[in-house]
Order: sequence, then structure tokens, then C-alpha cells
Amino acid sequence: MSGAIHVLNGPNLNRLGLREPEIYGHTTLAEIEAMCRAAAAPRELVFRQSNAECQIIDWIHEAIDTGAAAIVINPAGLTFTSVPIMDALKMFPRTVIELHISNIHRREAVYHHSLVSKVATAVIAGLGAEGYRVAVQAAGRLAV
Repeated sequence: MSGAIHVLNGPNLNRLGLREPEIYGHTTLAEIEAMCRAAAAPRELVFRQSNAECQIIDWIHEAIDTGAAAIVINPAGLTFTSVPIMDALKMFPRTVIELHISNIHRREAVYHHSLVSKVATAVIAGLGAEGYRVAVQAAGRLAV
């Protein structure tokens, strides 16, 4: 299948490498983007981050409208609260991979109930920054 893989990142992920490195590691979002681009090649990759829920929804709509091959999404804190992101992802007719750097199920109870999991094709959690490479490679394989 043609079309780009869209990697969408939610709130506070722009602070990777600085924010709680004991949980999220020392890898920056720029380093993760480079890892994703290498993993996606030769397929086009769209890589974005926003702290605003409405922007992420607009990017999901763009992925729908442009015929994206897959969406890899780390909604961060919006995973557990955003019905609008869940509803937007429901409209995407292809592969959606939910991604978390930490294992959300080993964390506090507030992190245990993902709204996004209800509409995702697959969920990857707990692999650290390496999870992005795994997710992009899987998205490429599932998007054939």
C-alpha cells in the first residue's frame, strides 16, 4: 500500500530526554524521529508532536484525507482522557498502533485504562524509545 506512516506524539513528549529519565529514558524526540525515519525507509514518514489535543485530531483527519498507510500514535496523557482522539482514530480505516515508552500497566492505576486501545490494531508498551522502531516496522508490514 502506498501512503505515509504518520507518527503522532502527544503532550510532554517534546520533553523526552529531560522529563523523568528514570521512566522515559534519555533519548530525545529528535533522536526518536531519526530512528523512525530509518525504520520506515523507503516509505514516507510524517512525524509530529503537539501538546494540544485539537492539533492531534487535525493530524488524524489529515492522515485519513491523504490516504496514510498507518498511524503510530503515542497519545501520552491523552490516552486516558481523550474521547475525541479515540473517535478520530475510529474513522481511520487502516492500521493504528498505540505506543507507550513505559509499560503503562506497571504504573499507577490512572494509567491502566486506555481509550485508544479500544480502537487500535495493536499496542506496544514498555520497550522504551526502541518501541518506536518496532511500531514503525510493524506498521509498514501491516500496511501492505
